Amino acid sequence: MFNLGSSYSGIFGLIVLIADVYAIVKIVQSGASTGSKVVWIVVILLLPVLGFILWLLFGPASRR
Repeated sequence: MFNLGSSYSGIFGLIVLIADVYAIVKIVQSGASTGSKVVWIVVILLLPVLGFILWLLFGPASRR
């Protein structure tokens, strides 16, 4: 049978994956120091949703 709850979790997981890949690509392309890049990537990999939100709020691009 079709389970509506699991389809929403699958869509949410896909959105989180796309957002995290986007953030990691932007981090690698940024002019930040290597150490800063590594820290942000590790945070995003360990805490996918919270790490992405923190990167949006406090990442190097937010200082503009």
